[in-house]
Amino acid sequence: MSLSVNTNMGAMRALASLRTTGETLGVYSKQLQTGYRVADAMDDASTFSVAQGIRANLQAYSAVQNSLAGGVGMGSVTQSSLSNISDLVGNMQAKLTQLADGSIGASQRTIYAADFNAMTSQVSTFIAMANYNGVNLLSNASAARTFMADTSGTTLTMASQSGVSAAFTTFATSSVSSATAATAALTSLTTFQTAVGTAIGQNATDTRSLQLQSKFVDAISDATTTGLGQMIDADIGKAAAQVQSQQVRQQLAVQQLSMANQQPAILLSLMR
Repeated sequence: MSLSVNTNMGAMRALASLRTTGETLGVYSKQLQTGYRVADAMDDASTFSVAQGIRANLQAYSAVQNSLAGGVGMGSVTQSSLSNISDLVGNMQAKLTQLADGSIGASQRTIYAADFNAMTSQVSTFIAMANYNGVNLLSNASAARTFMADTSGTTLTMASQSGVSAAFTTFATSSVSSATAATAALTSLTTFQTAVGTAIGQNATDTRSLQLQSKFVDAISDATTTGLGQMIDADIGKAAAQVQSQQVRQQLAVQQLSMANQQPAILLSLMR
């Protein structure tokens, strides 16, 4: 083995090994700290650029999900009100049938009429409370709303069901002061009942479309998130093992460097 005072090859090799080990240790330590194999452009510029584009898509999916959730909420509130109105219509029909009976007395008619008026008032309350985020599909003809269905700008619509309110307004003016008037009110109630049934079907269809689209967007978002993770997430177990391994190699490189630095001292012993 040749020795040189000017050039210590052993020390140079030890230093090179120490630098390489330090760089590798830094890579895996960063993975443990961030959880990412590609945390920024310095790790892998092209992969990081692609990942940023995917993250932008995920943000767009999130916006679509929020929009669809608003539509589903609006449809659900409307459907709940319509279902309660529909249940009450059956009771109103039974009460009007009693009021259409010409054999009942005045006091009995008064009792029936009070009951009928209370139910009519309740229907009015159901319509007024069909409100979601300031929008009432039952009472406003221009209340139809569109919601984002995907990231390309496609929309789904919750149609206005103001026909219910219009039919109820006509029905609510019906008189039940006599059997004849109550019979006429039954005809008006049938028109209102038809409007409610139509609205229930249409609103249910609109709401279901929004729900199905929301599930689809959720699935796409989840799949995209999984793909992004496979692209940039670190293998934490592997990174932890590598950190330990590189730390040992680093310690060995330091010892090798120390030993290499001591070799020129052998020349001094030759001069004695």
